[in-house]
Amino acid sequence: MCLAIPGRIEEILDEDLQLAKANVSGVRRTINIGLVHDEDEKIEVGDWVLIHVGFAMSKIDEAEAVTQLKALEEIGEAYEQELRELSVSRIE
Repeated sequence: MCLAIPGRIEEILDEDLQLAKANVSGVRRTINIGLVHDEDEKIEVGDWVLIHVGFAMSKIDEAEAVTQLKALEEIGEAYEQELRELSVSRIE
């Protein structure tokens, strides 16, 4: 099962390469924000995004992020597996 997981942007690492550091349930990883970071809408530190396979897929608000995280925690093993995979992934 593939999930999109809410993560909070902690740092913009490289504007040109469109890389940012996100925190996903305590796991900090470099992600690509290129799909949602453009002239019309910039991703900034503190923003919440939905992350799938290392890419921010959409920007969401904090209330939606909290609701989705609670729902994911209820799923159990699929969510835990996604976090394990995220913890060993690298985008650099």
